[in-house]
Amino acid sequence: MNRIGIGQDSHKFERERNKPLILGGVKIPDEIGLLASSDGDVFLHSICNALSSAIGGDSLGTWADSMCLEKKVTDSKEYVNYIFQKVKKLGFIVGNISISVEAKRPRLPFKVIYEIKEQISKLLEINIDQVGITFTSGDNLTAFGRGEGIQAIVIVNLLK
Repeated sequence: MNRIGIGQDSHKFERERNKPLILGGVKIPDEIGLLASSDGDVFLHSICNALSSAIGGDSLGTWADSMCLEKKVTDSKEYVNYIFQKVKKLGFIVGNISISVEAKRPRLPFKVIYEIKEQISKLLEINIDQVGITFTSGDNLTAFGRGEGIQAIVIVNLLK
């Protein structure tokens, strides 16, 4: 049995440089963070939504907000772990995951993209070649294309 899940998340950039940018669980050097109560990791947030969608669950905010606001959990890797445990409990594994990113900035070097893929593969207990990440600048057509924030859309394939 296969299940497909789609997830999306977006955040705008903070106005000040006091928060680091975290993408896929990796700190991106010399970049401004995203506005959010948590670390604002749009890659991991959209992964959570995709995983939850694939198992017939709810949006990230319905369960992660209490983790963040009440329990002060701001590391999005913990949110992924929470929903991934539910996925595994239902007997599913991740077949592959595809992340599509719209953002004018930052332009990530291949080394950093590899680190992100490596982190995601560890979180989801899959091989690095099962994680695809593509980028588009958005050509100034949206807020993301104008460099005001980052949007990530994820598709995940679960196998039983």
